[in-house]
Amino acid sequence: MTRPLRETVGAHYGWRDWLVQRVTAVIMALYTLSMLGVMLYNGGIDYALWQALFINGAFRIATLLFGLALLWHAWIGMRDIWMDYIKATAVRLALEVLTVVVLVAYAAWLAQILWSAGQM
Repeated sequence: MTRPLRETVGAHYGWRDWLVQRVTAVIMALYTLSMLGVMLYNGGIDYALWQALFINGAFRIATLLFGLALLWHAWIGMRDIWMDYIKATAVRLALEVLTVVVLVAYAAWLAQILWSAGQM
């Protein structure tokens, strides 16, 4: 006896996406807490401190990781929204492709900003 193929309906990708959402949320929370710690330790952030932070390569990498985690987190959320609420396949695919293009452009822009900041 053969089992029928399971039909994929909606945004039910399972534990992997659930785990990615949690891991990216933890990365974003740790970065946010570290920024809050920097602000509290220094009594705020002025331009000189901001510039000094971004000259440090480790801080730029941490900021890049935060940005990539944010974009990945956003991708999963937007994909799930498109899958849950847009029933027309062509429209949903177009929105998903547009979302990917925008998120990749944001990632490239983030990298360009971070690495040009280190040359100040």
